[in-house]
Amino acid sequence: MNKIATVITAASLSIASVVCSTSVYAGEVLKRVLETKTLKVAVGTDWGAMSSLNANHELEGYDIDVAKGVAKYLGVNVEFVTPGWDIIAAGNWQGRWDISMGQMTPTKVRAEKFDYSTNYFYDQGAAVVHNDSKASNLSDLNGKIVGVAGGTLAEDYANQTFKWDWVGAQPEDYKFKAGEVKVYTTTNIAFDDLRLGDGTRLDAILTDGTLAEKAIKSGYPFKVLGNFYAAPAAIPMMKGDKEFNEKVSAALKSMKDDGSLSKLSVKWYGSDHTVEK
Repeated sequence: MNKIATVITAASLSIASVVCSTSVYAGEVLKRVLETKTLKVAVGTDWGAMSSLNANHELEGYDIDVAKGVAKYLGVNVEFVTPGWDIIAAGNWQGRWDISMGQMTPTKVRAEKFDYSTNYFYDQGAAVVHNDSKASNLSDLNGKIVGVAGGTLAEDYANQTFKWDWVGAQPEDYKFKAGEVKVYTTTNIAFDDLRLGDGTRLDAILTDGTLAEKAIKSGYPFKVLGNFYAAPAAIPMMKGDKEFNEKVSAALKSMKDDGSLSKLSVKWYGSDHTVEK
């Protein structure tokens, strides 16, 4: 009798442990953020108008202001951390930060690792070449050396593993096949290599259109050869905390409704990227 009871109890505990393992994270992040009064946000220090360090070594940019808006909505402070994009995209955050900015496209592959907020930005991927380049369209990059930042959709596109798999995506054909894909930790390092001259180290760079515009406005001797995708961006967070996701999405909706999100886009980019075009 006692043996049977022991077996039943053990089985019950085993089932309970499985159930708990699937729900242990529900509400955990939101609870931590509210209890510590701190929202930890992963950003970059050289992501152009998204986020970068100013002359006073302070973080500024569209994504910085959006993160501050989310924190304000939650009634907490914001704390920024600056891991590399490849580390962010890998998804093994281990509680080191709660959300990441960086205008991540919410693809199905990434959704295996992340939950996503509602969309807060829309951008196009751009192919950038040196002003001395004789390339006139994307097909001219066939067989060329193309630079990309690691862990980005640009890297996937250059390697022809890109998937048009977000909601509303219109699948297209690849416009070229690179001869070599050089992967960088940040797009800015790739920009520095391309600036050395056409074909010196790179023939082109694939990156976000807004980063390309920023580089050109900053004086880099580049031109945009063409666009290779147009995609939405959302805020990623680790999977499992539905309440936290809903709060972050509600914060973005509030900023959209009161017009502050559009104003921030115009402030940092000169145009409204918060609506799909």
